[in-house]
Amino acid sequence: MKFEALPLKGAWLISPDVFSDDRGWFARAYCKDDFKRIGHAKEWVQINHSFTEKKGTLRGMHFQNKPYSEIKLIRCISGAVFDVIVDIRKDSETFLKWYGTEISAANKKMIYVPEGFAHGFQALENNSELIYHHSEFYKKEAEAGLNFSDELLKISWPLPINNISERDKNHPFLTTTFKGI
Repeated sequence: MKFEALPLKGAWLISPDVFSDDRGWFARAYCKDDFKRIGHAKEWVQINHSFTEKKGTLRGMHFQNKPYSEIKLIRCISGAVFDVIVDIRKDSETFLKWYGTEISAANKKMIYVPEGFAHGFQALENNSELIYHHSEFYKKEAEAGLNFSDELLKISWPLPINNISERDKNHPFLTTTFKGI
């Protein structure tokens, strides 16, 4: 696996080594020894699978508050998405900075999202599916989100947003008093 450090400390873009022959291809999605190289030591305790039917749909920007902050490993297994992470760690050098990139079934890239980040994505193709590994169990009482259109973040979504849940549409906007998590 190739680990590329992203501009937001602790976040990684991961490209698996792909081995192809006349049968198709093979790639490792996770290896504990490989992930030790980037400091990952936590156990994956939950794996989620999402399906997004329509191109332009937006999901996010989600996170869990402490003490249930989580690391995520996100992989697109069908279609393509523009995946976005926002650093919301208080005292971080990149506080409220965001990073976005395309991950797809075709490019096989994964995003490693450290604790203290919000995450969301926009489907770039119909019928896009993601697999998420989580280092913490989902806790409804800890769930939170940032507004996808927050002017303090200025996230540049690549497509017009044509579908978003009421919950995601109504996440609060940040104020200058937001200190992070």
